[in-house]
Amino acid sequence: MSPHGNTKNEIRIKRFLGLRMAERLRRAIRAWLRIVSYAPTRSLRLFGLAAAGAKIGKDVVWMPGVEVFSPWRLVVGSHTNIGRHVHLDARGDLTIGDNVNISDEVAVWTAEHDIQAENFPISRGPVVVGDRVWLCFRSIVLPGVRLGEGCVVATGAVVTKDVPPFTLVGGVPAKVIGERSRCLTYELGGPKANYAKERPEQA
Repeated sequence: MSPHGNTKNEIRIKRFLGLRMAERLRRAIRAWLRIVSYAPTRSLRLFGLAAAGAKIGKDVVWMPGVEVFSPWRLVVGSHTNIGRHVHLDARGDLTIGDNVNISDEVAVWTAEHDIQAENFPISRGPVVVGDRVWLCFRSIVLPGVRLGEGCVVATGAVVTKDVPPFTLVGGVPAKVIGERSRCLTYELGGPKANYAKERPEQA
């Protein structure tokens, strides 16, 4: 799959259905995901994503109100927490690792418009979020960025370039403002997973 254009399956669908019907299908999938995003249980929300083509790992916490563009280009690792009203744009390919914590109202973009071009085209750039990354409340990640393992993006920061592993970045645009311990062993996945680790005899 190309981060700068359509996947082979997307091209086949557009050829088979035609551009107009393919666009209607895309809008129908987006409407379906918006409805499913407010399903009363996590399992239903994850089922809706998987049915739309997303690849989701085990023990993922997926809170209500998450909006996903092009879920068939989204990969989420295991033991990852996605907060309320998060925006995940996977049109240019979005890969999220294991034990990642994405707080409420975070936005991750993989597509944007070229403001200098006369026809205002969309350009795409894949985003990779490494293991044990924490994206704090209302932080924003722009297309083409790689977030290194264990890094932390502070509240309200706007990430425009790659972030080194185990660093803390903040500001607009985001810059390195601190370091994080490299001795990280925690495993996310919600209260149930934590309870099982604290009381293994009850697991």
